[in-house]
Amino acid sequence: MPAVTVDNILALPRIDAPAPGAVDRPVRSLTTAPVGYEGEGFPVRRAFAGIDLPALDPFIHMDQMGEVDYAPGEPKGTPWHPHRGFETVTYMIDGIMEHQDSNGGGGTIGGGDTQWMTAGGGILHIETPPEHLVMSGGLFHGVQLWVNLPRDNKMAAPRYQDITGQKVALLSSTDGGALVRVIAGDVAGHHGPGSTYTPISLVHATIAPGASVTLPWNPEFNALAYVLAGEGLVGSERRPIRMGQTAVYGRGDTLTIAAADTQDSRTKSFEVFLLGGKPIREPVAMAGPFVMNTKAEVLQAFEDFQAGRLGSVPAAHETLD
Repeated sequence: MPAVTVDNILALPRIDAPAPGAVDRPVRSLTTAPVGYEGEGFPVRRAFAGIDLPALDPFIHMDQMGEVDYAPGEPKGTPWHPHRGFETVTYMIDGIMEHQDSNGGGGTIGGGDTQWMTAGGGILHIETPPEHLVMSGGLFHGVQLWVNLPRDNKMAAPRYQDITGQKVALLSSTDGGALVRVIAGDVAGHHGPGSTYTPISLVHATIAPGASVTLPWNPEFNALAYVLAGEGLVGSERRPIRMGQTAVYGRGDTLTIAAADTQDSRTKSFEVFLLGGKPIREPVAMAGPFVMNTKAEVLQAFEDFQAGRLGSVPAAHETLD
């Protein structure tokens, strides 16, 4: 699981030990993601299935894409499709994905890169593996997260952020047992590169067997941990958790996650996606690719899509003379 790593983790900025009196968050719930299929048939785990929306707010949906080792000719993507009212965040761990949208945004992302698309008032986009990867096959693994937009930003102009892995903030746990990648938000005073409408934090942590990390976490944010690989323990009560499970934390100042002393033969480290944000606390009306505040707004989105008002394809990238 390459993502972004370093030769000497001890050379990175350290996360300070928790302040005296800091309250470590307990775990409110633990759920297991069912397996499904997306787009043209690539396998996903529905990370948030079974979790009530108020506990996720401001997040809506998250898929773990793969991990799958494709044979030649097998890699799959999604056809052109619309979105309105939220942002999609695609974080690639292994493999390569190409993105195009009707706003002229797009690019290619690989291990450790993130593509951040704000659908806002409406956009069409497509995600596919490049032709050479289709021909050769190979390992494919990533995460796609849907982040809700507040009512005032639902119809914002679409935008695209290409966040290369070299831009993420890299931190070490206090004892060097965990590598913490900050993709967005603030963790221990270090800021990730993702620009967000809704205040959130996104982190990918790699934790060595037997090690643990405690992160300061904004008390106004919710907090979730999804296990990408391996086995470990979560929360102040150290509840067991494994690949494909999501922990929802309760209130507090810090969150703790630890790796089991031993991992299986194909998992070198405990890999966890940590996320949280300030709840929007607005009504959610969601149908297919649209996330709005009311049913009438969703119906309007379908009407606008069918009338061609969400964009057209193909869209050419802007070029400078």
